[in-house]
Amino acid sequence: MADLPAILEIERASFSTPWRETTFEGLLLRRDTDVIGITQVGRLIGYAISWTVGDQAELGNVAVAPSERGQGLGRMLVDASLRLVQARGAREVFLEVRESNTGARDLYEKSRFRVVGRRKNYYAKPLEDALVMRRDLG
Repeated sequence: MADLPAILEIERASFSTPWRETTFEGLLLRRDTDVIGITQVGRLIGYAISWTVGDQAELGNVAVAPSERGQGLGRMLVDASLRLVQARGAREVFLEVRESNTGARDLYEKSRFRVVGRRKNYYAKPLEDALVMRRDLG
């Protein structure tokens, strides 16, 4: 909870429709949720949130402060999240990503996620489809 202000700052800088503070508070209280971060000189510069239910997990958000992007930190966060959900018993992981977010899509494809579906008009500001991606952990 102490890192929530920094998480919100990165969230707002990263997404056109950022999650609300109450959403993060609720996730931080759940037992099935993992929130991890990367710090530099005591300052949070990136985070990832995932949750696991049974043998399925979802990678909810991965974000890195704009000034720290391009250093492989997103990949580190994804890899660490995958290890955590696998340790919780997940055999597959899902996520949604904006169709136009080629940087994130490239990251997820390099992490062996594959497109398995589409959610029409899932995102607002601008209105856009989400691609549903999946990775097998089994």
